[in-house]
Amino acid sequence: MRALIQRVSEASVRVDGEVVGEIGQGLLVLICAMRGDSEAEAVKLAGKISKLRIFQDEAGKMNKSVLDIGGSALVVSQFTLAADTKSGNRPGFSTACGPEEGNRFYEFFADQLAKTGIPVAKGRFGADMKVSLLNDGPVTIWMDTDQWS
Repeated sequence: MRALIQRVSEASVRVDGEVVGEIGQGLLVLICAMRGDSEAEAVKLAGKISKLRIFQDEAGKMNKSVLDIGGSALVVSQFTLAADTKSGNRPGFSTACGPEEGNRFYEFFADQLAKTGIPVAKGRFGADMKVSLLNDGPVTIWMDTDQWS
């Protein structure tokens, strides 16, 4: 699985002009399930993100997690994180899971993140989403479970 995590002051996602998910301070998590991913990877990724210390403590150091600050997470499916740009000018996405499996992993990941105690809002899988955010820092972290082996 791949995730792009952004520390935000606020974030929201709209579908057809309607807000379907929004948070205040916390994390915007763009997530992509890759072919060959497992539920175990989703569980590990959710746990790691919940404990990721990227919020400032009293001394101004990144030393607190989203749980520590009482923040939330907005989870948005983002199959384009699977982009293969090795050749040509048009990215390929063949390494991403197909829609049915991708949606299953997306929902499973969001549930696992919620089980860590973080309030979770979501986008709408497969929809044309408009994501708004106020990146805090900016702080943006890339995670790929393939790099953990």
